[in-house]
Amino acid sequence: MKLTRRILMGAAIGGYILSAGAAMAKTELTFWSWRQEDKAFYQDVIKKFEAKEPDVSVKFEAYAPENYQTILSTALAAGRGPDVIQVRAYGNLESIAKPGYLVALDKQTVPELANFPDAALAAETLRSDGKAYAVPFATQTMLVIYNKKLFKDAGVNPPQTWDELMTLSKTLKSKNVTPFANGTATAWQNETIVGALLSSLIGKSFESDVVSGKANFTDPRFVDALAKLKDISQYYFAPNFTGVDYASSQQLFVAGRAAMFAGGSFEVANFKSQNPGLDLGVFASPVGKAGDERLVARYYDGGYAVNAKSDKKDAALKFVRFLATPEYGTLFTNQLKNLSPIKGIKIEDPLTQEVAKLADDSMSYLMLVHFRYQEPSGSVLLQSNVQKMLAGQETPEQAAAEINKGIATYYKPFQK
Repeated sequence: MKLTRRILMGAAIGGYILSAGAAMAKTELTFWSWRQEDKAFYQDVIKKFEAKEPDVSVKFEAYAPENYQTILSTALAAGRGPDVIQVRAYGNLESIAKPGYLVALDKQTVPELANFPDAALAAETLRSDGKAYAVPFATQTMLVIYNKKLFKDAGVNPPQTWDELMTLSKTLKSKNVTPFANGTATAWQNETIVGALLSSLIGKSFESDVVSGKANFTDPRFVDALAKLKDISQYYFAPNFTGVDYASSQQLFVAGRAAMFAGGSFEVANFKSQNPGLDLGVFASPVGKAGDERLVARYYDGGYAVNAKSDKKDAALKFVRFLATPEYGTLFTNQLKNLSPIKGIKIEDPLTQEVAKLADDSMSYLMLVHFRYQEPSGSVLLQSNVQKMLAGQETPEQAAAEINKGIATYYKPFQK
């Protein structure tokens, strides 16, 4: 009996040592993000990844979005930071890719890059070397979200033209419904409002002309669009809209006290989570006249990257590769109601299907895609001057001139 006990105890101790050794051998990754509201989603994704890769564990850490870039840049500059990083796109990506903080990705190390359209990869590519430094994670669309019940009660339908938008806004207001929840006190919201409401008026031809230098921001196509935005804001935005911040605009819409919200497709899931009873629809920016090309503004919203200083690059690449699969893209799209750019995803939610359909006819979210690489950023110039214009401190012509003046300090085509 004593011998048997010794054998059993020895086996138990040996098993414990083996399991402890296995636990010690597991590679632990840290993963940083600014998406605090998506914590439960990422924890679920991590469980699915760890089931496929039992020798790797991932710890998700999220930071406030307004502080994230500073916290991340400080850590990377000190040679620290997470193993896997949720990064921004375009100019904000370059700020951390250019100093060498990120691992360059290619189709040998990450074959799943083939799952993305070229435009999505371009958003995560450093212009100076043409290399991708992150796996794209979302397609964002600037559009108008509307409350179907309020539209039905008022007897109005989504507009096709700008005149129709003005008419339905007047009808809504006559029935004591605030047409647009939007306020302009939060500067960055002014850029989303421009993208959501004015893209069809501005047009793809203006985008190509301004990027090539054939036109600049004093062009009548841009100035006239700003003038229309000023007109609609004065009568149909939230009461005292110049003092209404982003959070207050959201709450006004969520509470069913406003019929429309000009913003990004990323708002939909948040609205629905706060008020599941909302019946929402979306429409693209109205055209100037029937027959014009109807457009939304679109951009690719960041990606997943590997820290060049990580001593766990192989494991980090495994995780990043998982985040580039159609399996992940389908989870991302259907759980977060946020459109993944990965090819071959299956969209279950009808409203997300509508967003995807609208995104097929798009122009760029102009300043973010083309003019957020140098200072003064085109986005900051647009946000601040549109804010002033809507507050009555500048005319549309003056706002456009100020935007153009700032960009011309570094953009050579505007210096001719």
